[in-house]
Amino acid sequence: MARAALLAIGFIAALMGLVWMGQGSGYFPYPAVSPMINQSQWIWWGALLAACGVAAMAVSRRIS
Repeated sequence: MARAALLAIGFIAALMGLVWMGQGSGYFPYPAVSPMINQSQWIWWGALLAACGVAAMAVSRRIS
């Protein structure tokens, strides 16, 4: 149960990080009124969140 939960949380975190990176770089300008669009600090926060998500997925694979 914990393995599946950690995998799901890691996947969602990685996906959300990619969205943040897309918004921060301007490649994903949705919603149009988002304060995150074209703000470079969100590229870094998104990369950090995506890396944490990937790490959580890797840890979930080691839990038996």
